Amino acid sequence: MRVVIAEDNVLLSSGLELLLDSQGFEVAAIADDAPGFLAAVETHRPDVTIVDVRLPPTFRDEGIRAAAQARRDHPGLPVLVLSQYVEPDYAGRLLADTRGGIGYLLKDRVSRIPAFTDALRRVADGGTALDPEVIAQLLARGGDPVGALTAREREVLALMAEGHDNAGIAQRLVITDNAVHKHIGNVFLKLGLSVGDSGHRRVRAVLAYLRRYGGSAPDVTPPPPRT
Repeated sequence: MRVVIAEDNVLLSSGLELLLDSQGFEVAAIADDAPGFLAAVETHRPDVTIVDVRLPPTFRDEGIRAAAQARRDHPGLPVLVLSQYVEPDYAGRLLADTRGGIGYLLKDRVSRIPAFTDALRRVADGGTALDPEVIAQLLARGGDPVGALTAREREVLALMAEGHDNAGIAQRLVITDNAVHKHIGNVFLKLGLSVGDSGHRRVRAVLAYLRRYGGSAPDVTPPPPRT
């Protein structure tokens, strides 16, 4: 699995390269700014990318903008964004694109190697991986529909948004599969989402809802579907 990294911190980018190499990934290129990242994506056509939120020259949102541009140039390009701090607005802007293959994690999660590489593979497969801290803040800003969920339903929703399947949710909450199924049905019902959604489509539906209440920006809105 070929990876392109956009990270200006040499220690972190080198650490990521060593980590990924040891886990069977191939780091095709490392860029330290947005133009370099976009050029590397064009050249290497990676299976997944890792992008820092803040890149030179202003260290504000260059990474998010570069990720959005790369996905416009290469529809469906998987992008895992890394951030030093919880920044719900940036997460919401990224989630404005609900086509899947998107992740947003805090940099501290990189040290948890199995969880990090699992998240990277899930994103590469077209799924979603969201940091629990980001989800918590998006949920806190969720408005009345989210407020109508029970505490258990909110836990289930958060785990769904992280990308866990029913079995994974049951294991983490120590409840039965039937209980998970019931809670998910209630979540979709209260949020006005189709209970027929499954797999990554289910996750994207939930993320679309969270994005609507968590903030978005027009510059990362996906292009209209082709006719």
